[in-house]
Amino acid sequence: MALGIGFIGLGIMGNRMLTNMSAHGGFDLACGWDPDQKAGVEANQQFPSLKIAKTVAELIAHPKVDVVYIASPPASHKEYALAAAAAGKAVFCEKPLGVDIEQSRDLVAAFDESGLLNAVNFPLANSPAADLMKAEVDAGNLGAITSVEIRLHFAPWPRGWQHSASWLAQRAEGGFVREVGSHFIYLTERLFGASELINACTLYPDDDVTCETNVQAHLSCGNIPVSFTASAGGVGPDTVEFIVWGDKKSYRLTMWDQLFSTTGETWHQELDDIADARQEGYMRTLDNMLAWKEGNNCSMASFANALSVQESVEEILSGGA
Repeated sequence: MALGIGFIGLGIMGNRMLTNMSAHGGFDLACGWDPDQKAGVEANQQFPSLKIAKTVAELIAHPKVDVVYIASPPASHKEYALAAAAAGKAVFCEKPLGVDIEQSRDLVAAFDESGLLNAVNFPLANSPAADLMKAEVDAGNLGAITSVEIRLHFAPWPRGWQHSASWLAQRAEGGFVREVGSHFIYLTERLFGASELINACTLYPDDDVTCETNVQAHLSCGNIPVSFTASAGGVGPDTVEFIVWGDKKSYRLTMWDQLFSTTGETWHQELDDIADARQEGYMRTLDNMLAWKEGNNCSMASFANALSVQESVEEILSGGA
């Protein structure tokens, strides 16, 4: 039977998930809700089987909803996740888990106590590139890991396709460290274990509203140094780059899904037999989601994994204070 999904939030991410779940075929697009009634009307027009609920409570109580998918701004995640837990429903949540560390710790504790399934949508838990790097690191094929680099730049922030999500430009819930940097801190911890912040310098505009503009941070995973640099502004293409330097082999991931390796002077592209690496990643995420719900082995990121990432992100945003 198809897995029934209730969609809280029918904006950019909600619609992306609807589209990919529809293409996958293993999901029942059971019910959706958004505070913007127009978003609900448009989602129903595109996906006629999707019932539009009048309230979050109605969505959670829908008999066909097995998993509540939360794609709302992060400050609302705890409220919606706990409401789903009270109804005995599993939760699949967009990252970040939240912006308030204590609230997120309480959320993780509540789900640990309930025993209910919980996961956060970090695509690098399931992508072909991340899976290959994980296998290579675990096998020792990179030799000693000398360092990790994360480099991000956006001009402008938020990106053009995110214009409808104005909160992404605000420091209360948005910013590129939470929205993008969290993915690569997650990947670092997936490969090398929990990270610890050594120092950070984070710059903000003079107002009290706008998100960060420039970040320099250093973390460590055990004895592996991790450098994190991120900025916005200026002209030029976006930069999204993650490099693992090993003394036998190194890997470079660019723009989310383009993976290269080197054992010397030249980078060589990996996974070039995959026609559309991003779409392959979406389908792997959904395959893993079905396995997760069935209690089978999968690589979904848990609330606890996301809390670890959130703790690093919020410490970076506070300048290491």
